[in-house]
Amino acid sequence: FFYSTLFDMLETNVPREIPERMLIEREIFGREAMNVIACEGTERIERPETYKQWQVRNMRAGFTQLPLNEEIMKMAKERVGTNYHKDFVIDEDSQWLLQGWKGRIVYALSSWKP
Repeated sequence: FFYSTLFDMLETNVPREIPERMLIEREIFGREAMNVIACEGTERIERPETYKQWQVRNMRAGFTQLPLNEEIMKMAKERVGTNYHKDFVIDEDSQWLLQGWKGRIVYALSSWKP
């Protein structure tokens, strides 16, 4: 669902006639999606994982997650609420800042220290 969400977000927010949209679709999202869909083994470069999988991986590696800055979170929610399409979502879960589209998480941000 990750790539279909990205393409849906572009379709809703960026007109088709803008050349940069085609570049993003073909050169960035398209190549990554093709790699995930069509490649296996050593040919596969992209391996999308959930932020919860990354949290476990980071903790096992000995990192400690830092708390989210409440001011940054508040500012991000305000900006998304006033300046972005109504289907953009920003939320928080387990000290992760979540960015999404139509209820699907697209990106998750957090801070860690060794």
